[in-house]
Parts: sequence; C-alpha cells; structure tokens
Amino acid sequence: MATARRLLAVVAAVLVLRGAAAAPPRKPVDVPFQKNYVPTWAQDHIHYINGGQEVQLYLDKSTGTGFQTRGSYLFGHFSMHIKLVPGDSAGTVTAFYLSSQNSEHDEIDYEFLGNRTGQPYILQTNVFSGGKGDREQRIYLWFDPTKDYHSYSVLWNLYMIAFFVDDTPIRVFKNSKDLGVRYPFNQPMKLYSSLWNADDWATRGGREKTDWSRAPFVASYRGFHVDGCEASAEARYCATQGARWWDQPEFRDLDGEQYRRLAWVRREHTIYNYCTDRDRYPAMSPECQRDRDV
Repeated sequence: MATARRLLAVVAAVLVLRGAAAAPPRKPVDVPFQKNYVPTWAQDHIHYINGGQEVQLYLDKSTGTGFQTRGSYLFGHFSMHIKLVPGDSAGTVTAFYLSSQNSEHDEIDYEFLGNRTGQPYILQTNVFSGGKGDREQRIYLWFDPTKDYHSYSVLWNLYMIAFFVDDTPIRVFKNSKDLGVRYPFNQPMKLYSSLWNADDWATRGGREKTDWSRAPFVASYRGFHVDGCEASAEARYCATQGARWWDQPEFRDLDGEQYRRLAWVRREHTIYNYCTDRDRYPAMSPECQRDRDV
C-alpha cells in the first residue's frame, strides 16, 4: 500500500512538472471599449453599439480612424475580437498592434491586408525591437474573417511574444538576446487599432487600388481585453515582474500541442516567412531556429 502511495505521489509530481512547463493563455475578459480605450483620430468615424460593447471603424475617401489604450504596458496579455471589412476590401488595412513611443521603437503587429472580392485576406505579423523590424510573416487564414468575430491576441512577457488566432498560435518570437537579437523588454507600449487606406502597398504590392464606390468600409470590434503591467512611458521595468499569471514559468514557451498547431500553420497556411527568404536575407536571422520558424 505504501509503495502504491509513493508511486501515485511520483506520478502526481511528474504531472505537476509537466503542467508547469507550458500552458495556454487564460480566457480573455471582455469589457466595454471605454474601459481601456480612447479614439486616436477621426472619432466621428467610430460608431458605438450597445454602450460600447461593440464599436465599428469606418473608412471613406476622406479618412480612416483608430483608437488606442489609455495607458502604456510593459508585458501582458492583450486580445481583441475583430470582424474584418467584408466584400471588396482591396487597398485597406485593418491593424492591431502594440507600439512604444520613441525613435528606436518596439512594436508587435497584426496587419490584415484587404483583397478583391473572393480572394482571401492576408494576415501579416511583424516584430520591431530597438527600431529594427523586417521580420514579416504572412499567412492565409483558414476561415473567412469577415463572416464572424475571431479572437486575435498577444502574450508578451520577458521570455517570448506569442501571437494567437482564436486558440491557435501562429507565431512565437523568443527572447534571443544571448544570440545578439534585441528583444522588447524595457519600453512600455500602447495598444492601437486602426482602419486606413494603404493602396500604395497593401494589396498585391499596390497593384490593386481601393474601390471608393464601395465606401464606407467597416471593421467591427468587441472584447477589448487588456491584462498587462501598466507603466508610465518612461518606465524601464514592470513593478510586478514575476507576480502576474503571464509571468509564471508555464508561460515561458508554448507546449507540445501548441507547437504542433504552429507547425500546421507553417505548413498549410504560411505564404511568406522572412526566415526562409534567401533573396532578401542571404544569411538566416539567428532567432529563426529558436522560434521554430524553419
């Protein structure tokens, strides 16, 4: 009996250790727009529905619009439910990103590149650190993002930046400072979203222009989840470092199932990856192997 109890204790300990290795992000908490966000520009092009539980951004020939968080954050979990511009959205870009404020800025980007009717949206992600970007990856989504809301989220801590579409990781960018790669860790960022015209580059390299006869273009939002370390723009560290759920050891990496799903995204849906672009980058960036992007 004692032997059986010891065996059960060992099994339990192994399961605890395995559970500590990695875990999915916690379920986002949906809140009204006004709790965390304010308009950035052209606030007359933002329409509020159901007391701010949902907002719609409008783009017409005069202007697009956008919004930003009230505060700045140094690490955290950020999520938005977005329903993208339906129909012919060529030339338009719907963006959801974190960005710091100085010249050597850090940035974590989702950019949804519109397309002609019937063609799939392209989701482009990028990571800037110390003012250096050029880390674009592009995928086709495995669903129509204009038909319903889907969740797009970022988990950012001292160890990694993970991008999720619904519960599927589509990218991870690890802290590779030991390889000489700068990592966003000491510049607070605001969270932004915008809808704007970028027909000089967004669709087929600018060959497809915005059809203004279809304006206004409308992107819809809800959720507005922010769970981060709020800090002044001048802060260099998070005062609660190590105390928040997204700081814990189980969130330092993806787990095995998440890496299998990421591999599926790479294999079936990735259409561009800077890590494999030898024309643009003859030498592979050092973080690519660690991020499992090749």
